[in-house]
Amino acid sequence: MSVIIVSPLARIGEMAVRHGCLDMLSLMAVGHTFHRPGVIAAGRHLTLGLNDITFTGNEKLIAPAEEHVDGIVAFARGWQRETPLLVHCWMGVSRSPAAAAIAALAIAPDQDDDALADRLRAASPFATPNARLIAIGDAMLGRNGRLITAMKRIGRGRDADGNTPFVFDPFPEPVVPSAIVVPADAG
Repeated sequence: MSVIIVSPLARIGEMAVRHGCLDMLSLMAVGHTFHRPGVIAAGRHLTLGLNDITFTGNEKLIAPAEEHVDGIVAFARGWQRETPLLVHCWMGVSRSPAAAAIAALAIAPDQDDDALADRLRAASPFATPNARLIAIGDAMLGRNGRLITAMKRIGRGRDADGNTPFVFDPFPEPVVPSAIVVPADAG
């Protein structure tokens, strides 16, 4: 199974090559230019223009919206999973971890939201998923508040320098049936 590589912008080229990524999801402010790594074909790259904010009403900033979450969900569902998916934002701390969690639920909707949040926290002590993206994703994916509650439970991550990519497994641990123990006949 493939994983999601969550990265700050400064390390996308390195992460794409190191992990053999062929698909990339970029969550960047509109007008912020950057170079797509050469190993990522243009047709396998989606850029969503949004700022890392949790409020609306500022004409200069673009708040996460339903169309952004629609893009994340559609891109995740189109990901072939033969190689890791690279997801990045400016620092790899807020927008991209939120997108990774939404992508995980888009491709594996039967998983437990708390277990997902715990896997995210285990993968990165710095992740602080953007609350607005999480709220929109929760509603659009029919989580009924479970994703919001799970992300609030893990809380804000530790302070980050914006230079710490991480590997996130979007799939829950498989449930291994326990062995059935049959007591020896006492008779």
